[in-house]
Order: sequence, then structure tokens, then C-alpha cells
Amino acid sequence: MSGRIETSEGRPVAAAAPTAEAGTTAQVSWAHWAAALVPAAMLAVLLLRRVWDVDIFWQLKLGEIILAHGGPISREPFAALHLGEPLPAIGWLAQASMAFVRAIGGWDGLRIYDSLCWLGGFWAVAAACRLRGASRLAVAAALVLPFIAAVETASIRPQSYASLCFGLLLALQRLELRPLPAIALGVPLLLLWQNLHPSVSVGALALGIQTVLGLLAWLRDRSRPLPIGPAILSLAAIGAVFATPDGVSILAISAKNAEMSLAIGASEWRPLWIEGNRTNAVPVLAVAIVALYLVLRQQERREPRELLLALALFILTATAYRFVLFWALALVPVIARAMTRAVTGSEERANTQRAAPRGLAAAAVLFVAAITPIAAPTRFAPTLPLGAIAYLKTLDVHGTIYADFPYGGPVIDAGWPAWHVAYDGRYYRYAREEWQYNGGIENGYVPLVDVIAKWHPAAFLIQEEHNAPLAGELARSRRWQRVYRGPDGVVVYVPRRPSQRR
Repeated sequence: MSGRIETSEGRPVAAAAPTAEAGTTAQVSWAHWAAALVPAAMLAVLLLRRVWDVDIFWQLKLGEIILAHGGPISREPFAALHLGEPLPAIGWLAQASMAFVRAIGGWDGLRIYDSLCWLGGFWAVAAACRLRGASRLAVAAALVLPFIAAVETASIRPQSYASLCFGLLLALQRLELRPLPAIALGVPLLLLWQNLHPSVSVGALALGIQTVLGLLAWLRDRSRPLPIGPAILSLAAIGAVFATPDGVSILAISAKNAEMSLAIGASEWRPLWIEGNRTNAVPVLAVAIVALYLVLRQQERREPRELLLALALFILTATAYRFVLFWALALVPVIARAMTRAVTGSEERANTQRAAPRGLAAAAVLFVAAITPIAAPTRFAPTLPLGAIAYLKTLDVHGTIYADFPYGGPVIDAGWPAWHVAYDGRYYRYAREEWQYNGGIENGYVPLVDVIAKWHPAAFLIQEEHNAPLAGELARSRRWQRVYRGPDGVVVYVPRRPSQRR
């Protein structure tokens, strides 16, 4: 063996003589075993979580339609008052692929697939850090801390693809490939990313920072290379924003989605300091403080583009919680670099004598993926009205199901095409006036008679406390009867037969 190793920046250093730390081989080796099991532990945590996202249900149904159609769907199939209107193709490739996985492996198969995608972003950039010289323990810490910050956002949904794609992009940046290989790998990744999840603009931000800082470094020192690869990829990322079936209209669609999300009070679009996000803010701030401490302690191990990207994404996270996953991914190389210190050649040889065997991390991940669905089948959050929907299915109802808008997705997945919905979680689908009308119903300003005249519902599926005025009118009405009430207060009303109205 040569006596050379690499630092976390990839620069070779000379091997030093053994130090007193070489005598702690056994202790370090146990730590390396624990570090090797971190990816499997992350997967186990994700697989034990309940499915809570309400939108995955309509996305899966839309994915089934896309698969049957052989491509994106251009006309609205679900919303009763919008049938046949133009339909944006946001995330169409994610919807189709996830529907395909569910068709083959059921919810358990989809849960494993989604978890591997979500974690794949973290693992990809961590692997790149390790290849560039980060220590095993530093990489393990760089996985655990950001995971703690972002895990609350994890559920089966297309955002998992965003995690995978952004992590792969950060891995490409960390590997510092030559321009041609970087471009050859980066351009297809960016195009695929935007069609899986409309967030490639985050990638454009990361590449833009790399390009600007690389250009400034070149201006200060002309012996440094021009950032040709990052510059071309930055342009490709900007172009990828429009490289979907929606084209340039994606800007208006995204703006409307953001506007309606804020108008309706969706917590993930709002800042950390609002009451609804205070619980989420605790791990975010705790991890931010730890990361800041590590960076300040190891000032010689700073990489400006990594720090600037992490700072920009933290500001975005503070103002809109939905960016926390991207910030967590950007923290991985920052923490791995800050915690890595140059080890001597003799220490490295001593550590590997009793270190965890190669392949342990992969074997542990495969074991968890295989055993967890058997030991803990897929569970759904109690906030999902699956019991009420299953009961409604037994009544052979056809037509529009008036449901609280968060329940629209599960209603679509269970009953389309026999069922349509008044509202669902696609904020961009409904105009501001429609959302205001929904608020009027929930606050008792719009009476039951107007709701019936507008949608001619075949059934109501609402939460009594959330939609108290409407639930109260239904309970008093002679034309409607309650046929189901769940322990969470979800009720189902269907029309009474004429003979029952007396």
C-alpha cells in the first residue's frame, strides 16, 4: 500500500506515524458497524410510518388512467363541475410509475419503492461524500441529522422522486466530474426530474450557485478552470422547467397552486413560526444549530457553494416548510465535510482490520425491505376516512360525492368513474371563488339547499366538527339520512327513500 489517503476535499496527504488513537481500534470498529447500519435504520423508520398524504390517492388513480391511455391525460376526469376541462400534467410520470408499482406490489410494494426513492437522495450524496474522502462516521452523522429534520414530511407521494433527483444532482456536484460526463449525466436527470416532480428549479438554484462561485474563483485566479459544466447544466435546468407537456404554462399553474395553497392555509406552504408548524420547527431548528456548530468548529473545512446552498434553502424552509426536504439533502455534504478529519494511513489500516464487513449496509437494507412489510403491513393514518368510504362503496352509490376537500383523493381512488367529487386537494384545480365558496359552506354562510342545487350530490362524506354547519343541517333534514359515523366523527349521508321522509 502507498502511504497516501485523501481528505474530504479530495487532496492527497502524506501518511503520518501511528498515534495514540490507533489503540482504540476496537471502539472505532464498533462505531463503524453502527454507521453501516444507519441506512437500514432510516428505511425501517420510514416503513413503520403510516401513510398520511391525502393526495397520493387521486394521483394513483390518475396514474392508472395515464397507463391505460398510454400518456398524459389532457382533460379533467374527477371534479364534477370541471369535467372535460384542460388538465395540467404536473408530475404525470410519477403518477404513472407509482400506479404501476402499486398494481404489481400493492400498497406494501409501493411503500418500499417510495421509501427507497425518498432515501435514495440522501444515500446518493452520502456515497459521493464517502468517495471523495469523508470518513464513515462523518457520513453516518451527515445522514442521521438531516433525516431527523425532514422525516416528518415522508409519506408515499411524488416528492420522494424530488428527493432522489436532487440527491443525485448533489452527488454529481460532490464528485466534481469533468464537464462532458457531468453534462451527459446531468441533462437527462434534470429532464426526468421535472416530469416526476415540478421542483427542478431547486436544482437550477444549486447549479446557479456553483456556476457563479466558480466564475468568481476563475476571475480571481485565471489558472482555475471555468465552470463550463455547471453553467451548461444551469441552462439545462432552466430549460427543463418547461420540458413537460404543460410547457410555459407551468409557470401560471405553479403560481396558482402557490396562491391557492396560501389562501386555503396549507401549513407546508407557510413559515415555520405559524402555530401549525411549531412542532415541525423544533427538529429543523435543532439540526440547524448543530450543523452551524459543526461548521464553525471546523472552519478550514468549508466549501462556499455547499454552505451558500444550504443557507438559501434554510431561508426558503423558514418561509415555507415544504422546502425542508431539499434543505436536509443540502446539509449532507456540509455535515460530512465538517465532521471529517484527515486520518493517518496506519490508523486507516488498523481500523479496517475490525471494521464492518463490506456489503453490510446493503445487506441490512435488503433485510429491512424484505421483513418489514411482513412484520408491519401498510398502515394508514386515522385521519383518512377509509372506513367511511368502504361502507359507502357497499351502497352502490353513483354520482357526485360531496366530501371535505382533503377526503377528495381517497374518494376518487375508491370510486372513480362511478364517483366524482366536489373538491379535492388539487389547489390549482379550483378557482379562488370556488375555495371561498367552500369556506362559506364550512362556516355556515352557504346553506344545504344551495350545495344540493350546485352539485346534486349522491352522498355526503364529511367530518362533523370540521363541517359542523353542513352536518347539522343534514342531521335535521328529512331528505337525508345518516348511514355511517366513524370514531373520528366522519359521517356519511345518503338520500332518504320517499317512504322514509315522513
